[in-house]
Amino acid sequence: MFASNLNAIAMQTTMNLPNIFTKEVSDGIVDRINKLSFDTKPLWGKMTVEQMLAHCSVTYEMIYENKHAKPGFFMKIMLNAFVKKTVVGMAPYRKNSQTAPAFLIKDSRNFEIEKKRLIQYIQKTQQLGEKEFNQKESHSFGKLSADEWNTMFYKHLDHHLSQFGV
Repeated sequence: MFASNLNAIAMQTTMNLPNIFTKEVSDGIVDRINKLSFDTKPLWGKMTVEQMLAHCSVTYEMIYENKHAKPGFFMKIMLNAFVKKTVVGMAPYRKNSQTAPAFLIKDSRNFEIEKKRLIQYIQKTQQLGEKEFNQKESHSFGKLSADEWNTMFYKHLDHHLSQFGV
């Protein structure tokens, strides 16, 4: 009885977002990205469209490239205590919310290069699939379930694509 109650609670806490690991959903995200142009303006926030694309790529850089320093022991505890729920939890991101320093893109970028790069990351992730990510170590939060990875990927992309009206 206790175990079934725990399973029911776990089911209620998972986000019912579209599965970014499916070709249909990842292709839908790519279609939204392809609707952007170099002069697309945000509905809120200060980022330009090319900065937003670069910002969205940071999550993937932390997986596929050795480009960002991993947080130290104390910082990882803080991230798990105060940030993880926001990143992989059910609540949508708030407009104009603060971001981690690694995700701040302050310089100008090339729209076409950033768009192509983000699309390649999304396609690579989809091709690797859900099983590849189940219990995969994240840069900041330790091991995540495939559902947590999906939430992190999809929620972040959807938030910023909505920011730019696509």
